[in-house]
Amino acid sequence: MKIGIGIPNQIANVDPAIIPEWARRAEAAGFSSLGTVGRIAFPGVMDTVALAAAAGATSTIGLFTNVLLGPVWPAVLLAKELAGIDGVSGGRLTLGIGLGGRDDDFVAEGRGPRGLGKRFDADLETYRDVWAGKNLPGSDQPAVPAGTRQIPLIFGGNAPATFARAARLGEGYVAGSVPAAYAAQPFDAMRAAWKEAGRTGEPRLIGIGYATMGDLEVAKANVHEYYKVMPEFLDLVLSGVTGGAQAIRDAVKIYEDHGADEFIINPATTDLDEIERIAEVVL
Repeated sequence: MKIGIGIPNQIANVDPAIIPEWARRAEAAGFSSLGTVGRIAFPGVMDTVALAAAAGATSTIGLFTNVLLGPVWPAVLLAKELAGIDGVSGGRLTLGIGLGGRDDDFVAEGRGPRGLGKRFDADLETYRDVWAGKNLPGSDQPAVPAGTRQIPLIFGGNAPATFARAARLGEGYVAGSVPAAYAAQPFDAMRAAWKEAGRTGEPRLIGIGYATMGDLEVAKANVHEYYKVMPEFLDLVLSGVTGGAQAIRDAVKIYEDHGADEFIINPATTDLDEIERIAEVVL
């Protein structure tokens, strides 16, 4: 199982200037991927911006959005933005994407939080068309350079439609930031949807979880700040924040037992030294 690490782009009031250095140090430490967390109505850094900065600061590490809120964006603009990040990185981007669950993240005019499923399906078709180099509606020009590839899709969420959509259009599934033991059920649901859709092989399964080698209470306070607007989810997420070497190793072992292909450790602070401390434990 591969081990990635998140970028602290959604720790409240993060200093954006640390992101390139975070990315460089994560790559040097040997992590498989850099992940981002995505929200609009929070004092952090946009996931696309964080990954663009990471792409420019690195050359080999994978880039992953876990997960980007697709329907909050105008589809053509997002598709072009992502194609640019993927191109700059040399084809290292995997798009982890979901619907979003907070009304205040839907700030673009005409992109409200209703009818998300149908709109999401239409947006996914638009992404494919843009990346295929088709001319934009009403234009005789494509939005992206020739040679742009279809960016791999990984879906997040827990509704049955999520698993069906992932089996139909994606490469796999990413579980939420919950205790590692809770990932078994959605992973099994993804495997079942994959087989039902007649897909060959196995879906790519990714776990994510918050961890720290520093002060666990500080880490939990940072995670609380991010998730406090989702009280129905807050306690579960907080219970999954791991602190210390053995707790982190235990989470890694559980994801291995679940058959995950990759586990991305989300940072719960902006301390750059956490990168090497966590690497010493899990790599």
